[in-house]
Amino acid sequence: MLGRVRSVRTISSKLMFFDIERAGLNLQIMVEQKKLNTTSPAEVQQELRRVAHVGDWIYFQGHPTRTKSGQLTLATTSPPRWIAPCLQHLPDKAGNAELLARYPHLHQLTSKEPGEILRLRATIYDHLRKSLSQDGFLEVETPMFDVRAGGAIARPFETVANELSNTPIRLRIAPELNLKRLIVGGQDRVFEIGRAFRNEGVDNTHNPEFSTCEFYQVGATLSQLIERTEKLVQGLHATIEALRPTHFSHLTAPDTIDFSAPFKQLPFIPTIEEACGRNLPNLSTPTATDDVLAFFKELDIPVPPNPTLPRLLDVLAETYIEPLCVNPTFITSHPEALSPLSKSYIDPSSKQIVAARAELFINGREYVNAYEEENSPFEQRRKFQQQLALQPDAEDSGKGIDESYLEVLEWGMPPTGGWGCGLDRLVMLFSGKKRIADVLPFGTLRNVVSISKNNVEEAKKAQEGK
Repeated sequence: MLGRVRSVRTISSKLMFFDIERAGLNLQIMVEQKKLNTTSPAEVQQELRRVAHVGDWIYFQGHPTRTKSGQLTLATTSPPRWIAPCLQHLPDKAGNAELLARYPHLHQLTSKEPGEILRLRATIYDHLRKSLSQDGFLEVETPMFDVRAGGAIARPFETVANELSNTPIRLRIAPELNLKRLIVGGQDRVFEIGRAFRNEGVDNTHNPEFSTCEFYQVGATLSQLIERTEKLVQGLHATIEALRPTHFSHLTAPDTIDFSAPFKQLPFIPTIEEACGRNLPNLSTPTATDDVLAFFKELDIPVPPNPTLPRLLDVLAETYIEPLCVNPTFITSHPEALSPLSKSYIDPSSKQIVAARAELFINGREYVNAYEEENSPFEQRRKFQQQLALQPDAEDSGKGIDESYLEVLEWGMPPTGGWGCGLDRLVMLFSGKKRIADVLPFGTLRNVVSISKNNVEEAKKAQEGK
C-alpha cells in the first residue's frame, strides 16, 4: 500500500502506527517488530523511528487486520520502503491566506476543501456534458487564437504569431462567433466547455482567465432556452446535493436558495421604471447617452467612469434589478444597446427596442446569458456599427467590425438560440464561496503571477547560497 504519511505514533520501541492518505482515503498502518520478515527487524524498527516523517510517501506491504477497537489496519510483514521523502515541514493546518496563495499545494495538503472543490467542478462539468449530449448536442473545440476577439465587449490579451510574419493575434474573449460559424456550416446543436480570456480587472467574481460553457441550438426560442436553463440548474442542484454527504461534506450548501421552477422573470426597463418611479428616456435616439446622464442626475446616482450608454444601463441594473434576484431570476428584454449579437424587437409595454435575451441571476450574481441570435447580416452590421459608436475605444481594443463573421452570415444562419454560463461561478455557488480565487486551484491571475515570482526569487537565493 502506497500513501502519504499523515501521522506517526510510536507506541514502544517495537510497535509503531502510521496513518497514510491517498486519493482522499485514509488507512492505519501497524509496524510491529516481531512480524517483520527480515533478518534484522530491530534495525528496521530503529531506522523507521529515526527517519519517518509526516509527509513522506512510503510503501507498506502486509495483510489486513483489525485492532482491538475494530479499526481496519494493514499489519506490515515487510520493511517499509521510502518512495519520496517530504523535505519540508508539513503543518497540521496553514491558516495564513497569503502563505496559501503562494503555495497552493500546501493548501491542498492541509485542508479537505481544495480537493472537494476540484471534485465539485468535475461534477458540474460532467453533468453539463451528459445533459447536453443526451439531448443531441455535439461537443466541439474552437480556436483559442483569432485576429479579432469577438463575441463580447471586453479587452483581449494580445500577442504575435512569429511564424505568420509577426501577425498580431488575440486570445479569444468568447467562443461564440466560431460556434455560430459551425451552425452556418450545417451543425444543428453544438456546445463547448473551455477557457476564455479578458484583459481586465481581478475582483471577487472576475478573473482574466475563466471557464465557460456555451451551446447553440437551431430553432431554439428564448422561452425554450429559459426552460432548458431551469432544467439544467435544477438537475445540477439535485445531483450535487445527493453527493454532498459523501463527496462535498466540507463545503457549504446554498441552503437559503429556492431552486423551484419556474424561475421569476424581471423585464429590464419596466423593473427599473417601477423601482425609481420614472420612465427611462428613448434609448434608441442619438441623444440617448446624454438623456440617461440627465436621468442619473435626477436620481442622484453616481456616474461611472467613461459613461457610455451600455455602462450607464449596467449601473441601473446593478442598482435596481440585481438586488431583487436572490432566488434564481431571469432578467429579460434588455435594451438593444446591451446586446449587439441578439435579435431585437419593439417591446409593447415600454415601446423601446429591446433584445430577445435573458440573464439568470442568483443571489445578485449573473450565471447564464441566453438569447435568440441575430442572423441577418444587415441587422448585424448595423448593430456592430452601433456598438462601435457607443464604445469609442473599441477599435483600439480589437473590437472593430468583424467582416469575416458578417460574410459567414451571408451564407445563411438559421434562427438559433445561444446560451453561455460562467462555470467558475457555479462552483462558487455550490461550494458556498464568495471569492472566485477560492474555487480556482491556483487562485486568480494575481496569485499565479505571485507564485511564479516567488519561485524565481527562491531559485536566485538558492543559487547565491551555493
